[in-house]
This record gives sequence, C-alpha cells and structure tokens, in this order.
Amino acid sequence: MLHIPHHIFREYDIRGIAYQDIDEAFAYRLGQSFTRLLPEGETRPMSVAHDARLSSPAFHQALIEGVNSMGVDVLNLGMMPSPLAYFSVFHCQTSGCIVTTASHNPSPYNGFKFMLGKDSLHGESIQKLYQIMQQAPIKSNIIGKNTPFEIQALYETFVRESCLISRPLKVVIDAGNGPSGIVAAPLFRKMGCEVTELYCQPDGRFPNHHPDPSVEENLQDLKIKVLEEHADLGIAFDGDGDRIGIIDEQGNMIWNDLLLLILAKYLLKKHPQSTIISEIKSSYLLYDGIHQAGGKAIMWRTGHSPIKEKMKETGAKLAGEMSGHIFYADQYDGFDDAIYAGVRLMQIIADSMQPLSFQLHDIPKTASTPEIRIPCSDDKKFKLVELAKVYFRQQGYDIIDIDGMRIQTDDSWGLLRASNTQAALTLRFEAPNIEKLQHIQALIEAWIRDQGDIS
Repeated sequence: MLHIPHHIFREYDIRGIAYQDIDEAFAYRLGQSFTRLLPEGETRPMSVAHDARLSSPAFHQALIEGVNSMGVDVLNLGMMPSPLAYFSVFHCQTSGCIVTTASHNPSPYNGFKFMLGKDSLHGESIQKLYQIMQQAPIKSNIIGKNTPFEIQALYETFVRESCLISRPLKVVIDAGNGPSGIVAAPLFRKMGCEVTELYCQPDGRFPNHHPDPSVEENLQDLKIKVLEEHADLGIAFDGDGDRIGIIDEQGNMIWNDLLLLILAKYLLKKHPQSTIISEIKSSYLLYDGIHQAGGKAIMWRTGHSPIKEKMKETGAKLAGEMSGHIFYADQYDGFDDAIYAGVRLMQIIADSMQPLSFQLHDIPKTASTPEIRIPCSDDKKFKLVELAKVYFRQQGYDIIDIDGMRIQTDDSWGLLRASNTQAALTLRFEAPNIEKLQHIQALIEAWIRDQGDIS
C-alpha cells in the first residue's frame, strides 16, 4: 500500500520529509495522478524540473516516468530554478509544469510545485490531487516521450532583449547553493554587469546557510561581500529561485515590502494609476507610498497562488510579498521570478544614477519586526487565529481579516495568522517608535501565552 500522508498536501504545494513522507513511489504516482487533471484532449507536453536537493534527481526521474506512463510527453528541463519552469509554460506553450522542490525549507525536506495550464495549482485543487493519488491509476497503452530541453538560453535571450541595463553595475549574488546561481551569474554578466558569486555551486546540503533570503541572518556573508567589493547591490535567492533578498550598497537589508515600493514607484512613472498588490504582512509605508505615487494599492492574502489570482482579476502590473516573491505582469507573465526581479531592480539603479539606498531616502523610518514564527500544530493554528479575532473584536479593536488578523490602531498594527506552509503561527508588528511597537507586540503575544501549550 503506497504511503500518501495527507498533511504534506498544503495550500500551495506538496512539502514533506524526503524518504519519510515522500519517496520515488510517491513521485511516480504523483506524476500519474497529475495528468488526470489535464483537460480532455490536451496533447501538449508538460514541463518538469527539479532543484538541487540530494533527493531531487531521483524524485524527478520517478515523476517523469509516472507522467510518461499515462501517455503524456515531458519537456525535461533538468535542474533549473522554478521560475524557468514557469517561463517554459508561457514561452514553450506546455500544458503545465511540475517542479520537484521544497523551496526554502531545510535540506531534509522535498516536495512539488505545480502549474496546470498557466495557473498555479493550489487550495482545493491540491486536495483533489490527493484524492486522485489514492486511486489506482489506469495506465495508457502509449508511453509518453521524455525530451531533454534547454530552457536557459531561451530565458536569457528574452530577459536580455526586454530589460536593457543602461550602465554597468557591480552586483554580488548569493544563490544559497540552490540552482539560481547557474542562471543568474552568466545572465547578469551578459547584461554588462560585474558579478561576484557566493554559494552559486548547487549543493542540496546547503552547507553555508539556510536558503531563505527573507531571514536577515542568512544574508550576513552577502552583506560583508557587498562592502568588500564596493558593489552596487547584493542579491540573494532562495532554494528554488522564486524568492529574493536585497542588500544595498551600504550593506543594509531592504525588507521586501520596501523593495516592492521601490519597484512600484518606478513602474508608476511609466504606467500611472496602475494597480499594485501586496499582502497582509506588508508595511503601511508600502500602501501609503503607492497611493502617493499615483497607484492603486490592494492588500491581499499571503501566498503566491492567491496573489497571482488577484493580479489576473484586477489587471495588476506588479505584486510582491514580504517573503520575497515578486510578480511582474509588466513586460512579463505575472509569476514570481527572483532573477527577473533582480534585473528590474538593477534597471532602476542604473537609470536613476543614484545608489540603491537613495531610493528610500524620502520614506519615514518606523519600528518594525521581521516575520516572527511561533511553532503551532497544524490542527490548532487556524482555530487559534479565529479565537483571537473574536477576543480582540470584543475588546473593540479594528481588525482586517482577509488573511488571519491584522489589528489596526491609529499609527500601529500587529498581525497574527496561521502559516500555510508550516506548523506555525506568523506574527509581524510595526509602529512609529519602539515603545508603541513593544506595546502592540506584547498585546498579541500575551494573548497567545494565555492559550497554553499550542505546539
């Protein structure tokens, strides 16, 4: 009996422990099952890629065999960042894609991300895939083809032709030993930049630091190297290349909501009144800044799939999350691509003739926290957030509840939400000064402590 643990079928993807929750037999069945989601009469091949994790090549091969066993052809992209698989869907007209990856999770993890046609698979569709996997598939009489395909050259040509950088820049890139370095480093050089590489050799053990660029401690080596090289900026990538982290020329991390503001202000000069989307964890400085620059700002649910859906619904040209997902629908296809976002940022620096730090010179300083994650079991986290909403509403607080609970006061806010990717609660706080920050943070954290053991 094939082991198919339900808990690894999450909101946006499948993610679990390699050889505990996921193995080659699981990957094979997954490949078979995903083909049953394809529309009737679909004959186009499916794009398949994998990240640098030690278990990924074996899972990738088993997945392809499962897809082929159902008579479906595969464009085998090999080890590539997830955005290049997404790119192939739009530019090679494939039927969708599957990427074997656990993104920024620690090395023991692995998983899968999906596109069905040009839409990301998420929510109920992920649960439907779980139901299909529990059924024994009927194999096709035809075996599909597994065709190796070189996507990198096509991607490079597209980016270089559509995103000219007006003057050479010095950039340091930290790929976190994921696959992004093998694409970003040669691309940036071909675009005229001087590139210094950190941890660009793929290594699924992640020996240098955790591949999550939204956590400042993971960017310490990048900060040092930017200052040593007198670079214009540093760019960090996560484990599969769909999330970005930025260091300015002074060695300071730019939080991703303020990075989105830099990108948005530049875009709004070309496309006035455009819609820009971010999420409930982002600073009010972002939303106020977009309005002041003549744009329409929308606060939405966290998660790359809900963000992409909202972009299509509203016609937004740009979106971004605190975690580092940046989505361009201006000159691009509306999916999250950290390499492409890095190029667009370099365009801004080059065109402005001002350093990166200058781009935020007119933004007020606030006191804020990074994302705070508190371990909380999957069966408790959503219930706790609902209890919190009831409690704080009864206390008279103004609450935004599109995704968890964001308490709003006149000049401060605090967030409590359930993570969709791990067994945890996510918190973030912002206020005009440290005293008010500590007050609103203590308010929510004290309530959590009063709930007892939540692990």
